[in-house]
Parts: sequence; C-alpha cells; structure tokens
Amino acid sequence: MEVQEAKNVNLEKLTEEIQVHCQSFRKVRQEIKKRIIGQEDFIQKLLLGVICGGHMLIEGVPGLAKTETIKSLAECIGVDSQRIQFTPDLLPADLIGTQIYNPNKDSGSFETKQGPLFSNLILADEINRAPAKVQSALLEAMAEKNITIGEETFKLDEPFIVLATQNPLEQEGTYALPEAQMDRFIMKLMISYPTREEEKEIMNMKSVKSDLFLSQIINKDDIFKARELIDQIYVDEKIQDYIVDIIFATRLGEEEANFSKKHKIKELDYLIDYGASPRASIALSLAAKTYAFLQGRAYVIPQDIKNIGFDVLRHRIGLSFEAEAEDKNTDDIIKIIFDCIEVP
Repeated sequence: MEVQEAKNVNLEKLTEEIQVHCQSFRKVRQEIKKRIIGQEDFIQKLLLGVICGGHMLIEGVPGLAKTETIKSLAECIGVDSQRIQFTPDLLPADLIGTQIYNPNKDSGSFETKQGPLFSNLILADEINRAPAKVQSALLEAMAEKNITIGEETFKLDEPFIVLATQNPLEQEGTYALPEAQMDRFIMKLMISYPTREEEKEIMNMKSVKSDLFLSQIINKDDIFKARELIDQIYVDEKIQDYIVDIIFATRLGEEEANFSKKHKIKELDYLIDYGASPRASIALSLAAKTYAFLQGRAYVIPQDIKNIGFDVLRHRIGLSFEAEAEDKNTDDIIKIIFDCIEVP
C-alpha cells in the first residue's frame, strides 16, 4: 500500500533529497555511540525530537547515562546548550534571569541579566524536583518560546528544545508535573537498564580515565533544512484516519474510531480517567513524519506510527484509580489500543 501511494504522488525526487540529507543525522548517531554504550533507540528518538523541534521528557533511575547522552548530542549538533539542575530551592529567576539595578548607568536604571534558558538546547536535569513556580516559568518558555522579565518579553532563538530528565515518581523528593506541562512534551522516553554485555562494555570503558571528544557533525542550518523536508513528507488520508482512530480510542465515550474489537476497547473505559488532547494528534503525525525522514522515506507508513506511538501517548493518558489498583500503566493501555485499531 505505502509504495503504491508513494508512486501516485510522485515522491521520487523528494525521497532522493531526504536520503542524501539524512545521512548526516545517521553520522550523529554513530558519533554519540563512541561515548554511549547501547541506548540506540533512545539516541534515535532524542535526535528525532531535536529535528522536529519538540521538547522531550526522559524518565529513568539515576545512573543510566541520560545526562551524558544529551550532553553528547549537544556536542555533535553544534548548538548552544545549558544544563540546569532542578532542586527544591530553585527560583524562577534562576531560569529566566532577572532585572538588576545599576546605579552607575543613566542616573540609575535597571538592566536585564538573562538566565540559562536563553540557549538552544536546555538540559533540565531532574525536573520533577523543582517547585510549581519554577515549572510555571519553564512552561511559558516551552509553550510560547518567549521569556518575560519585568515588562520586557524576549523571543528565544531557534532551535529551542527542552530535554528534561526525571526520576520515577516513586523516588523520595519527586513531584508529579502538571498535566498542562506534560502535554507540551512531544514524547516521553523510558530508559531501561543495559544488557549484561553492554554493562561489561560500560564497566571496561569507564575503568580507564580518558577524555573522549566528539566531533560536530551538523549545525543549525542542517536542522532547519531537515524541517523543510519533513514538511513535504506525504501522509496519506488513511494514515491520518489511523492516527485519529488511535487518539479517539483514548477518550471515554467516543464511538467514531474504526475499532476491529470494540468489546475490548470498551473494557478500557474504567481504566482511563482522561484521554489524549488534539495536541497528541499533531505530535503523533509530526513524530511519524520525522521518523520516516530518519529512515530515508518521503512518506509515512503505519509501522512508523507504532514505532513512536508509545512515546507520544504514554504521558497524555490519565489512569483511573481502578487501573492503578490493578497495577496497569499507560503502556498497557496503548498496547490494547494498537491491538484493536484496524491498520490501513
């Protein structure tokens, strides 16, 4: 189906251009792997978020190289980066900056001192340890790509991407992020432990002290060019319907989705407190197009939706008390939905 559709819209020229351009992003992945053992899916989806300009939330226990991977990515893509350690005593001014009185300038006046958010790639480390006022300040920057200090509003430079790490909520001293802020992340990535072979390789690598410097592979212009190509990637109407069916399946009382097993979907009603918003449809479509770009294709196929669907949806579905009592998580819900939706 997908090959025939591609031929119908005459995407051969676009495909050739994409295949040439995506080679540099594959080199970025190879460069990062010089320092990071394993985590190939994590690296690819981090790169996906940078290309499409989406903020990303990364969850995993401490020590899984979340911060190191993001720092390596910043080195390879040639953008300004800042690391902010979120703590319970952090203030909004520590993020966005503040106005400082200068008695020696213009008979005494205030001047603006910009904070670390004025950068391209922001590593918000342990984001769920900071108080609500700090989260609110970060949300304005994520949503509007503006920062207001006093009476002045500053436009942030592109690309502006927040890569936030958080520890599991079960850990002491962590707080759940507001739903409005969670919805601003295009994807939520879950980082797992390495395999036995990877663990041995990590142990051997870190037992020898050495400074490993990574090369810059791409720059801002490469990212902007990739975004132009992604805008042209073809999404068939059947694929669009497939995305809408998935999103509607997360919402209670919706009967318009094309379910192959409606009785099984109905069983989810008592497990879901609230479903995904229209922002999820936008995110799923954009992420699927970017995933297709990284594969060197000029069109989206259903498998692209499945490959990134869990990451796009897992933080957008609210679980009911019944689901928590049955030890269900959002990935369990999403798996049932994918099993019940007819694939075009």
